[in-house]
Amino acid sequence: MTKRLRIPRSKAALGRWLAALVIAAVASWLGLNPNSARQFTGDVVTENNSRTSIQSLYANRQSGIWTGISGTVKRTLADDNEGSRHQRFIVQDGSGNTVLVAHNIDLAERIPLATGDNVELYGRYECNDKGGVLHWTHHDPQGNEPGGWIEHRGKRYR
Repeated sequence: MTKRLRIPRSKAALGRWLAALVIAAVASWLGLNPNSARQFTGDVVTENNSRTSIQSLYANRQSGIWTGISGTVKRTLADDNEGSRHQRFIVQDGSGNTVLVAHNIDLAERIPLATGDNVELYGRYECNDKGGVLHWTHHDPQGNEPGGWIEHRGKRYR
């Protein structure tokens, strides 16, 4: 079911609505650009395009950073069904570093993954005691966050 857009009637509200629409369109284009996935080579690419590694993010206890990574599915885990449902799996980058991926399957399609599959991801990194979690690998239905994605076998899931 699709929702109808409510266009504001006042000029100020209409201006804010149009600005939000333009920002959402640009963010969507950046997230869906098929060439954007190709910049990942196992290192993390942050919002400002500085290159670092998952190991560096973990060592510096950094969190809340939108990053991209490519790697191999090391292990698939049981879904997390508490609250929003998440498909969980561990990805290992080219340097041997691992990160847990929590992909919200209430907002995005489940990915048919198997151990050994190659994936490219863009999401938000959160540091924890076990190496960190990459989440927000989906669109933001509210339009407040840039949203992320996972590419697997040529298909982008968001």
